[in-house]
Amino acid sequence: MSTLLEDYALLADMRTSALVSRDGSLDWLCLPRMDSPAVFCALLGTEENGSWKLGIVDGHVVERCYRGDSFILETLWESPTGRARVLDLLPPRTREADLIRLVECLEGEVVVDHDLRLRVDYGRVVPWVRPTGAGLMVVAGPTGLLLSGPDVDGCHPDGDMPACLTGRTRLAAGERQDWQLLWFPSHEAPPAPAEPLAAVAETEKFWSELTDGLKIEGRWPGVVRRSLQVLRALTNAETGGIVAAPTASLPEDFGGVRNWDYRYTWLRDASFTIEVLIEYGHTEKATLWRNWLLRAVAGDVTQLQIMYGIGGERELPESELDHLAGYENSRPVRIGNGAVDQYQADVVGEVMLALGKLRDNGQAEDSWSWRLQKELLRYCEENFDRMDHGIWEMRGEEHMFTHGRIMMWAAFDQGVHAITTHGLEGPLDHWRALREKLRAEIEEHGIDPESGAFTQTYDNTEVDASLLQIPHTGFCTYDDPRMLRTVARIETELGDENGLLHRYRTATGIDGLEGDEYPFLICVFWLVEQYAFSGRLDDAITLMDRLVGYASDLGLLAEEYDPSTQRLAGNYPQAFSHLALVRAAAAITAAEAARDD
Repeated sequence: MSTLLEDYALLADMRTSALVSRDGSLDWLCLPRMDSPAVFCALLGTEENGSWKLGIVDGHVVERCYRGDSFILETLWESPTGRARVLDLLPPRTREADLIRLVECLEGEVVVDHDLRLRVDYGRVVPWVRPTGAGLMVVAGPTGLLLSGPDVDGCHPDGDMPACLTGRTRLAAGERQDWQLLWFPSHEAPPAPAEPLAAVAETEKFWSELTDGLKIEGRWPGVVRRSLQVLRALTNAETGGIVAAPTASLPEDFGGVRNWDYRYTWLRDASFTIEVLIEYGHTEKATLWRNWLLRAVAGDVTQLQIMYGIGGERELPESELDHLAGYENSRPVRIGNGAVDQYQADVVGEVMLALGKLRDNGQAEDSWSWRLQKELLRYCEENFDRMDHGIWEMRGEEHMFTHGRIMMWAAFDQGVHAITTHGLEGPLDHWRALREKLRAEIEEHGIDPESGAFTQTYDNTEVDASLLQIPHTGFCTYDDPRMLRTVARIETELGDENGLLHRYRTATGIDGLEGDEYPFLICVFWLVEQYAFSGRLDDAITLMDRLVGYASDLGLLAEEYDPSTQRLAGNYPQAFSHLALVRAAAAITAAEAARDD
């Protein structure tokens, strides 16, 4: 069985990230960026696809935690002869990528054991390894790595497997040693290793400064704080692009084919992030995402994409890695994402809602940002009667998805609001007419006449969890009778005995994919928000407590949760899940304040 996702810790430096298991195995690391080919890829295969296990001989883990608000992983080990602390971290950096593993013996004596399987390009390439005075030089094509640490030059090959190195180091109480893996372009000289204690202090300071001024109130301040830090961790410090998750091809159904690469930036995710930051008093930091968004979509508006690379790259071709067994034997293993070519009608509405909230909270428009928003509304108008693939990126036939049509309504509504409230220039009467045309269309075709509930598409009477987002747009209130009827159907048709929700009924075949999927956490957090704002506060709190309990001991959430095995599933950690958690917590806090008034 593959390592449980909840047993992995995230290391991050706002440029790349790594996953380290509870027993000290580093099984996923992409260098130098989160969307670069993985150097350690055991997460999607075996240790022979690249891993680095570091632990204490005959020892076991007694505790692990993050240091404060940072992503420095602190793991305490015990063995029959002593106790040790291991610190794993990715220090903040400029050009180089540094991974530091620092071990300190706290009591008695311990033996540090490390087993390093060096691979490049998702485990496909065995690199060339040679000792140097500074450590082991690892080279494969454009990738250069330098491994430094005690006795590294004397590490010996493990059996007949090339580029597999093992070593043991004895430490007495008070002694410490560190191992570092540094990335560099192979045509350049490698950088010098960092001073480890200084790097730890610098990393702690880096993350604590990011949380300064956070306004977190309510019942779950710890998990909300960590979720906000996860969103920062998934953001590139240079470009402002936030990835949906730092991983690729972790399955939505163990053993199934629904395996996608999420290491890219969706306009939807960036928009949700802007709204969450504003909710917690970080209007100025939300501009980092806004500026990425403006750069990414700049150009001919007819060429708008739903997602881009971290730096705004447009080419994200999807391919399959046949040499990898897949997490829990879930194949194919995919990198790249073919959904980049889809049309999704909701995206512009989410962008306009986020930029509108930023504007309403005092962030002035410049000539570029407002001009771009007008171009986005022109894009909506040009695609006014176009069917789409929906928010869930279905790979079946296109439809008129009700959620997408309502988001298009929201886009024009925000344009009208910008003119009437903020005095910006634009075709007010024209946008009003398009907005009202959409409302009439939605009310005619997007509501099931028998149940009185909103429908998934204009051509079916199914419900979809995305419909829980309707009140957030302002199209109707949370307690609108149509909304309450929709919620009742969603609970019955998409819910399970645990109160969790599926996105939609996969049995209809609407998504064009084989197999099933587990409940989606973002949908359940949306239900919490709906409960909180429609007079069901106790239900909201009960469900929120359950969801928070699904997080790992480090406060991390994946895309989905499998209640039958009580395991997290899907890409991990997932920005969508953490975004929705933060929003749901804010909704409950607001509802409690309104009740107390």
